Amino acid sequence: MVKALTPEEYGFLEKLISIESTGSAPVEDTSYGTLPYGAKPFEALKFFLDNAANNGMRTGIIDNRVGWCEFGPENADLIGIVCHLDVVPAGDGWTTDPFTLTNKDGVLYGRGIVDDKGPAAASYIAMKRLKDSGYEPKKRIRLILGTDEERTCSCVETYAVKGEIPSFAITPDGEFPVIYAEKGIMHIKISSDIPSKIVAKAGSAANMVPAQSSCVIGGKTYSAKGKPAHASKPDLGINAIFEMIRALDAETADYSSSPLLTFISKELVHSAPSEYTGCGITDESGNITANPAILKCDEEGESLIIDIRCPVSYSMDAVTSHLAMKAAPYELTCEVINQMDPLYKSKDLPEISVLTDIWKENMSSYSGFKSEYLDSYTDPIAIGGGTYARHMPNTIAFGIQTPWQEDQCHQANECRSLKDFETDIKVLTEAIKGLVEN
Repeated sequence: MVKALTPEEYGFLEKLISIESTGSAPVEDTSYGTLPYGAKPFEALKFFLDNAANNGMRTGIIDNRVGWCEFGPENADLIGIVCHLDVVPAGDGWTTDPFTLTNKDGVLYGRGIVDDKGPAAASYIAMKRLKDSGYEPKKRIRLILGTDEERTCSCVETYAVKGEIPSFAITPDGEFPVIYAEKGIMHIKISSDIPSKIVAKAGSAANMVPAQSSCVIGGKTYSAKGKPAHASKPDLGINAIFEMIRALDAETADYSSSPLLTFISKELVHSAPSEYTGCGITDESGNITANPAILKCDEEGESLIIDIRCPVSYSMDAVTSHLAMKAAPYELTCEVINQMDPLYKSKDLPEISVLTDIWKENMSSYSGFKSEYLDSYTDPIAIGGGTYARHMPNTIAFGIQTPWQEDQCHQANECRSLKDFETDIKVLTEAIKGLVEN
């Protein structure tokens, strides 16, 4: 039976959403020292852990980057849940305040309600309900909370070096059912140090499809709008960089003085990612995707950051080499500025079987369920998104989005129905108990 949120639980989620925890430059705090990702992500972490401590859980913070809360017998085997409290910038297109939790007709709106504050809160509420009910697990249950997943994942990487590694963990930072494979992820920078004669800009995060772009040519300003989406599914968005190039071409604007804009026009706009990355294969994790995300042209030079999701069986080095070959004729350099290797785990793990059964038993409770989905959305899956699972040993992604609903990650008007959020708590409660008893 799905239990309704209490006013206290709703208030906790409301306060968490209200903290604009986008990452920023390091700052110095008089009480806590260096905050490596800025003040707001740490504020969200401190609020979360203070609440957990006040409710009788053990807590800890490592290097002001990552924290945790837990209950269960000290020194017992450790089961983990890994979430993050930072969010991408709000972006444009919202019809509500993105940092005010808004309930409209039973649907909760707010930046992070799906990615990943909502799942973090649901995990915590599940733990708290179990603890308050008198549940005495034979293992410890620890919720690990990172604060820079959207930019570097160095938060949970710090934990992997300095924290206690769970014997098994889940991260509700993806979708159902169980995710057993994740594509490799690269952020590749195409650039030139030569000052640009054109001023252009677009994008604010590598893992978002840019929603706006602009450039100034000969004193005239050109701009274009797109549609934001997560970089793992760029087809759900409209890339504003490409829209700007098309607008310049339609107005016969001369941008030939910019090697980067010329490269984008000739090599990217009219070509499929498989062509300009050189990766033409499709394996069980899917095909390659690419998202030209952050554009900058000014007196310091020109640069474009491209987010690439690579099939698990393909060489990421080959992609880099191919793009470098494409960029060379334009006197542009190509470098990898961030790389996460692919993740692959056996579908035969007993924990995967436990979680798959829990999903099957609960999937009919989610909004939009149809009986035919039992044949389509029950087996473990591979994804293009990057979750914490690849940064933490013994971890797989489990939830929290349902496969038949629209992907809400990084979207304007990010939302989740209240009924589904309450079901999330039930699923996570059962997952905790299932993993403890496995």
